[in-house]
Amino acid sequence: MNIPSDLKYTKDHEWIKIEDDIAIVGITDFAQSELGDIVYVDVETMGEELDQEEVFGTVEAVKTVSDLFLPLSGEIIEFNEALESDPELVNNDPYGEGWMIKIKISDTSQIDSLLSADGYKEVIGA
Repeated sequence: MNIPSDLKYTKDHEWIKIEDDIAIVGITDFAQSELGDIVYVDVETMGEELDQEEVFGTVEAVKTVSDLFLPLSGEIIEFNEALESDPELVNNDPYGEGWMIKIKISDTSQIDSLLSADGYKEVIGA
């Protein structure tokens, strides 16, 4: 199970890479392996300002559809358009080419509520 130590995590299985006031968000290796083959990523909240833990989209796998939760309050400023034609990037490279959105963080104090890699390992029992 790949859980990079340089990222932050949520109990809902999103990972977050913070660069100044921008956060790159995707789902974890654990989440993609639990979902199975991902066939569609839907983000209809582009340009919207959402609160922490609000649903920003869904990920559809062969057997299920799961909500995606925003790890930090902010405006969704970019969607990984490569996922439109190649959603399996989330399975193949969840922390790289399979990223989902970028957000402009509106409340940096929320970063303290995110999990470290070790904290996330405890959540998933790794």
